[in-house]
Amino acid sequence: MTGSETLRQPMVVLPDQGRTYEMGRMRAIFKADNEESASRYSVSEWWLDPHTRGPGVHSHDDDHVFYVLAGPLSVSLNEEWSQLEAGSYAIIPGGTLHNFENRGSERTGFIAFTTPGGFEQRMPGPDGIAAALAAGDLRL
Repeated sequence: MTGSETLRQPMVVLPDQGRTYEMGRMRAIFKADNEESASRYSVSEWWLDPHTRGPGVHSHDDDHVFYVLAGPLSVSLNEEWSQLEAGSYAIIPGGTLHNFENRGSERTGFIAFTTPGGFEQRMPGPDGIAAALAAGDLRL
């Protein structure tokens, strides 16, 4: 058994638990990440108010899987938009151009599974993702 395997423990995460990032019209709650997964993955919940744009088209090396909790969620994969209802998945391999937004009139939420872990380290701080999105106008 390696050192990282001995550090990982089973856990239960309740609905009100996690590390929360408020970004104006968007909110992310990280339920498990480097600390809990030994850098293997992160799991986060994302909630967007009605008529809210996402972070903009981007790509990175990490893989994402989005699972839509409450929709619809509009997702762009390689510049092709799809509208995903609750229960839908978006599989986003590393290197894929992607974006998401809520074009509807109801709050939208999805779970993001990201592998490997480490994405959450880009969220905090004055130069982090959360600060950049909070400072922007996310209204559609």
